[in-house]
Amino acid sequence: MTPTLLSGGNPQIAKADGDAPVQAYIAALPGWKHEAGRRLDALIEETVPGVCKAVKWNSPFYGVEGNGWFVAVHVFQHYVKLAFFRGASLQPPPPGAGKSKDVRYLDIRQDDEIDEALLADWLRQAAALPGFLAP
Repeated sequence: MTPTLLSGGNPQIAKADGDAPVQAYIAALPGWKHEAGRRLDALIEETVPGVCKAVKWNSPFYGVEGNGWFVAVHVFQHYVKLAFFRGASLQPPPPGAGKSKDVRYLDIRQDDEIDEALLADWLRQAAALPGFLAP
């Protein structure tokens, strides 16, 4: 069964732990966002060996066992958003600020060139920090 796409094309995936729900989320992404989601997932796995995965609130979460979640992905109509839960502690911090002083965001649009070396550095830094403890 194909997941329902919510506003902006974000797949509606049931809350669950593990790689399978994250892969179902990625498989359901429309258009260019599918390849972006696939590449982000692969980069996270390459950068953080043994990364834990889950889908919570219709978004893939990535974490370190016993240390919490360090990044989540969410799809909007025109971009894919990475939320670094302790992003303000990263050097340099990701560009997007939000309501929480700790969280920083990176928005990826269709034609953006992703600096994978910088993104991998942020992922390594984020994975080493105490993460977000979501239920």
